[in-house]
Amino acid sequence: MKKKAIKIGVIVAVVVIALIVCVSSSFYTVDDKQQAVITTFGKVTDITGAGIHFKLPFIQKAHIVDVNVLRKLEIGYRSSDNDATVISVVENECKMITGDLNIVNVDFFVEYKVSDPVKYLFSAKNPEEILKNLVQSQIRNVVGSSGVDSVLTDGKVTIQQDIRDLTAKELEAYDIGLMLTDVKIQDAEMPTDEVNEAYKAVLSALQGKEATINLAQAYKESKLPEMEAEVKSITLNAEYDKQKRINEAKMQIAMFEAMYEQYKLNPDATMIRMYHEALQEFLPGTKVYIDTSGDGSMQKLLPVESFEKEGGQQ
Repeated sequence: MKKKAIKIGVIVAVVVIALIVCVSSSFYTVDDKQQAVITTFGKVTDITGAGIHFKLPFIQKAHIVDVNVLRKLEIGYRSSDNDATVISVVENECKMITGDLNIVNVDFFVEYKVSDPVKYLFSAKNPEEILKNLVQSQIRNVVGSSGVDSVLTDGKVTIQQDIRDLTAKELEAYDIGLMLTDVKIQDAEMPTDEVNEAYKAVLSALQGKEATINLAQAYKESKLPEMEAEVKSITLNAEYDKQKRINEAKMQIAMFEAMYEQYKLNPDATMIRMYHEALQEFLPGTKVYIDTSGDGSMQKLLPVESFEKEGGQQ
């Protein structure tokens, strides 16, 4: 009896354990940054999102993939998992030749994520290695067609953009379920300290140039309102002077036309009056004696004072 009871107990225990294993393997959990690819007898049959899901034990398998997580790829260097400040150089990745035949050391930081979990799992054996080779190929292609000044100073943004665009195009052709999100130059320098210091001096000079340009632009902008106000004042004064001259000219024209109308009515009298007015204008303060004997002789114009003196002597 004891042996039979023991045998039954063992069978029950095995069944219980099997049930526990079946139940535990029938459920899986996916968080909000993941997707699960379900395979049935090795064939993809479903893709599930966040939550707790059921699958057939031993028949179906859930492959959990981080899809909404940015992954990193270091080219030219490796940072320590324990301490990000500890960096080791990988010379065969960072050392390259520029388009003007200079040697530079350039480190790149690459970000990517999974765009298609099925293709990521089953279209290639090692998709990360394929991505790394593609990025390195385009890095050497772009740097190899760029000048050393662009690589070390002001061309980094363009180089990063070109590498990102070319690699993304290649990734579409390979279709391995990965999407490139960013490519950044971490560091770029010459391979020797002497040349590196020289280029740092060049960079400092370029920054000084930019600062001077910004200072001059700021000075220009500060003086511009003052100059515009002065120009406006000069323009207004010129417009006022112009209008004043126009008005004076119109007034003179009106006077001349009025005088001409009087002249047409009595030409002789008008001429005499104009003659006398001209004398008063050009000989101010002088008294004039006019001989109007009427004998047709020329009029005599003499200062009155001279006649008074002559009268006193007589």
